[in-house]
Amino acid sequence: MKPFKEADAPIEHFLSDDECVRLVNACNGSFRDLVRAALLTGCRYGELTRLRYEDFHPEGGTVTVQFSKAGKPRHVGLTDEGRALFDRLTTGRARRDRIFVRDDGNAWGASHQQRPIEAASAQARIEPPATFHILRHTYASSLARQGVPMAVIAAQLGHADTRMTERHYAHLAPSYVADTVRAALPPLGIVDKSNVAPLRRGSL
Repeated sequence: MKPFKEADAPIEHFLSDDECVRLVNACNGSFRDLVRAALLTGCRYGELTRLRYEDFHPEGGTVTVQFSKAGKPRHVGLTDEGRALFDRLTTGRARRDRIFVRDDGNAWGASHQQRPIEAASAQARIEPPATFHILRHTYASSLARQGVPMAVIAAQLGHADTRMTERHYAHLAPSYVADTVRAALPPLGIVDKSNVAPLRRGSL
């Protein structure tokens, strides 16, 4: 069996910081918190909708994903912003209560997210429309661009090892690779210096 063409190609599409803000502002009610959590944890839609009060650990600033695609639990570290969100959502809740429920108090279903995120994307002028898959990639891409080690990103996303993480996100941290090469290789003195200043792309 052969993989589909370009199936392993790096995922290029993710939201900018401005698009993230516009998308969140375009969401309504309890769905807004669900989108916020996706952007702050990198968790899948199904993982978020299964979270319960007891899965949030305020002392350590983590949430535990009990049932993940990899088949084993993982602990997702939260930023201060993420911790504040989960603090608010779990205040006064019973341990077995779901953290994320719909405005009517019922659980989110398998496809309940599709229409509201498409509507929010249209209102926020995001094209192509965002999906929770894209929100997950946005989270991981942001970490990669900040130079977070691939092993840490893999752990946050629940990847079994770093191979998939590197395949999709390593290209977003080229400065780390370039800086490492520059620091490791000494100058050989084999290139003559020039007084000619090259024109930069886009300067014409």
